[in-house]
Amino acid sequence: MRITWRAHSVKEYWAARWDDIPADAPMENSEVYPLKYARMTVKNKTGKILEAGCGAGRLLRYYHDRGYDILGIDFIDVAIKKLKEIDPTLQTEAGDITNLRFADNSFRYILAFGLYHNLEHDLVTAIRETYRVLEKGGLVCASFRADNIQTRLTDWMTDRKTGKNGSENKRRVFHKMNLTRSEYERLFNSAGFTVEYIAPVENMPILYKFALFRAVEHKQFNENKARAEGYRLSWFGQLLQNMLMRFFPDQFCNIYVLIAKKL
Repeated sequence: MRITWRAHSVKEYWAARWDDIPADAPMENSEVYPLKYARMTVKNKTGKILEAGCGAGRLLRYYHDRGYDILGIDFIDVAIKKLKEIDPTLQTEAGDITNLRFADNSFRYILAFGLYHNLEHDLVTAIRETYRVLEKGGLVCASFRADNIQTRLTDWMTDRKTGKNGSENKRRVFHKMNLTRSEYERLFNSAGFTVEYIAPVENMPILYKFALFRAVEHKQFNENKARAEGYRLSWFGQLLQNMLMRFFPDQFCNIYVLIAKKL
């Protein structure tokens, strides 16, 4: 278990990030994270879905537009405000994964992509709350930042860039938790879940950070476009990434995706 430190708190970071970009369009590419894994989890329209940490809304809008009963929560008010402005029919509200207002067994599915690793002290509480509000036989699909070569390189590059820009700040606060596959799986098993699937996933390949390796239409970075389409590489970049993921998947993923059931 390794902590990534930054000059801004988690809430400051996400408030600034969601304030900088418009609400997402519904996600388009069902072959990439996170929609690929959400579709592996949500089997049909029967039962309610909770998206915990809905952010700019790419998954929330995908499922809403297809008639699913989905509620999105996020702890950043500006994200919720933008979603309500773009589509008032969306079910969305501010919420805290460590203290949910919902009754026991309220949801058939819970999607929690990129959420739990933002918690410094209440990770166990959050996973127990997820278990509580999920109905028996229900499924949770969640991603967690990996502790490996890729994320260590990413953190090093970010720290180096910050220093070069002359914006170093002596303040160092919690930013993200990084876990190994076994640490991540153990957390869910301890909460009472049965883990059915866990895999290393390349949400944003490290090669995508270099314009040289991006697809032509992604050379000029646009976060909303990347989030809707997936972080697309050129054929050469994808070839290199495929080789890294084939031979060293646990070192060159940046997240693990887990699907677990409440028995």
